[in-house]
Amino acid sequence: GYLTNKSINGLIAQQQKGATIVIEHRFFGYSNPYDNLTSQSLAVLTIQQAIDDLVYFATNADLPMPGGDAVKPGQAPWILIGGSYSGALTSWTMVNKPGIFWAGYASSAVVEAITDFYGYFTPIRDYMPRNCSSDIEAVIAYLDGMYAVGDTAGIQTLKEAFGLGGLGHVDDFAYALQFNLLDWQALQPSVGPGAMFFEFCDALEVKDGTNAGPGGWGLENAIYSWGNFWNTTYYNYGKLADYTNRDCIGTYDTSQSYWTNTTVNNWGRSWFWMLCNQIGFWDDGPPYGQPTIVSRMMDPTYYQRQCVNMFPDVFASPPQPTTAETNMLYSGWNVDVERLFFANGLRDPWRGATVSADGLYRSSTPRMPIYEGDGFHCSDMTTENGIYDPTIAAVQDTILKYMAEWLAEWKPSALESL
Repeated sequence: GYLTNKSINGLIAQQQKGATIVIEHRFFGYSNPYDNLTSQSLAVLTIQQAIDDLVYFATNADLPMPGGDAVKPGQAPWILIGGSYSGALTSWTMVNKPGIFWAGYASSAVVEAITDFYGYFTPIRDYMPRNCSSDIEAVIAYLDGMYAVGDTAGIQTLKEAFGLGGLGHVDDFAYALQFNLLDWQALQPSVGPGAMFFEFCDALEVKDGTNAGPGGWGLENAIYSWGNFWNTTYYNYGKLADYTNRDCIGTYDTSQSYWTNTTVNNWGRSWFWMLCNQIGFWDDGPPYGQPTIVSRMMDPTYYQRQCVNMFPDVFASPPQPTTAETNMLYSGWNVDVERLFFANGLRDPWRGATVSADGLYRSSTPRMPIYEGDGFHCSDMTTENGIYDPTIAAVQDTILKYMAEWLAEWKPSALESL
C-alpha cells in the first residue's frame, strides 16, 4: 500500500479493535484511471486529486465486514496515516478537507514543498562517519574546482577512475557521485554495518585494517578507493545494476526507455510528474560558503531539464514547480490542525522539509504533537525499529497514547460537509 504502513497501522488497529485499510494512490501501482502514463493521463495526477480520492473513499466506504456499511465519517472515527510524501498528504488532506478524518499520524512528512532542496544532504553529512564525509568533500571540491577552470583533461581522468570515461557530460558524472549518498535513505536502526552505505565508507576509510582519522586519508586515496569501489562492487548493486551500459547513466539521450515508457506501474514516472509540477524537491548542491558532499553543478536546472526530457509535450523549457502555491494551499510548515501527530527522525535526510526542520522551531502541543526520535526516514512506522532504538520506541508509545485519547473523545455526528 502506498499511503500507509501495515506495522504501525496494525498496532493501532489491534489496540483500538479497529479496521486497517491500505489504500493505493492514483497512478502508482495498478491504481490508474487510464491505462497509460502519458502526459494527457497524468494531467489528473495532482495533490488535490489525491486528497479528493481519500475523501471520496472515506465518505463512500462500504467494507466487507459486519457493520461495514455504517463506517462513514460521523459514523466511525477515521485515522489517516502516511509516511514521507503520504505523510505530507495526510497533513495536506486534514488542512484542505477538515472534518473528514478524525485524527492523523504523519511520519517524516515532507509538508513544505521546496524546489532547491539542498538540505536533503545536511543530515547525511552531519551523521555519517566524519572521515568518510571529509574524503567525499575533498573529491567533490576537486571536481568542482576543475569544472570552474575548464580542466577537461583532469575531469576525464577522474571519470575514468570510476569507469565512466565514456560519459559525455560532466554534470551527469557529478550526479552519479550522489548515488552512494542516496543509499543513506535506506538505513534504519535495525540495519547493521553491512548496509551498502557503510560498505562504501569502509571502502574509503579502512586501509590495511586501520580506520582513517576524522580528516580521512586524503584526496588521492579517496579517488582511488571510491573509484575502485564502483568498479569492483557498486556496478553490481541497486540503482547502477539497472543500467545495461554505463554510458546510459547520462540524462541527455532522450531516446532511452526511461524517458519514453508510458506503461502503468512505473512509479518513477508518476513521481517525477509530481516533482516537476507541484513539489520540486531537487536534491542538489548548497550555496557557496557551505561545506558540501555533493557537487554544486547539481542545481534545480539540472533536474528541471529532465522534466522536458520526460514530458516534452508539456514542457518546452525547464519548468519551475509551483511550490509556493502548494505551500499556500496546503499550509506547508504552517500547518495548524487538531489531532494531527507528527513523528520525525533526527537522521532523516528529508527532515528539512518536515515540521522538525532546523531553525523552524515549531512547538509540540497536545493539540498537534510533534515528536522526534534519533531514527532515519519513517523509522517510527516500523515496530522493529523501536526494539533497536529506545528514542523511537518512546515516539511510538506516545503515538498510541494520543490515538487512544483522541479515539475516546470521538462521538457520532452528522457529517456537516465535504
